Amino acid sequence: MKEVINTKAAPAAIGPYSQAIKVGNLVYTSGQIPIDPTTGNFVDGGIKEQTRQSLLNVQAILKEVGLSMSHVIKTTVFLADMNDFADMNAIYAEFFSEPYPARSAVAVKTLPKGALVEIEVVAEV
Repeated sequence: MKEVINTKAAPAAIGPYSQAIKVGNLVYTSGQIPIDPTTGNFVDGGIKEQTRQSLLNVQAILKEVGLSMSHVIKTTVFLADMNDFADMNAIYAEFFSEPYPARSAVAVKTLPKGALVEIEVVAEV
C-alpha cells in the first residue's frame, strides 16, 4: 500500500505528484529543485547554493518519516550543465558519508523553473 509523504518543511508539489511515496520499507522522493520552502523562491547563488537547497529539501522530506540522509540508498542528480558537476559534488559530499548511496548524475536540456539542479532519492526505512 502506498503512503503519501508531505511536509511544509519542503516545497509543495508544483504539479500532480507527491513530495514522496512510501511503499513497504522504501521511500521514493520526487525530484527536489532549489526552492526555499519559506519563500517559495529559488535560493540566491549558483550551483553550490542550489545543490545545498535541493538536498535540504530532500532531508526535510526524509525527516518527516523519521529518516536521515544515512538511510538513502540511491540518488539521481539532474544537472542543467555537466560543467557544474564538480561544484555540485563538493556540496553533495557534505550530506553523505560512507557507505555512500549509489548515484546517477546526468545532464538534461532544462529543469523545472530553470533550476540548475534537481535531486531525487530512494531511502530505506
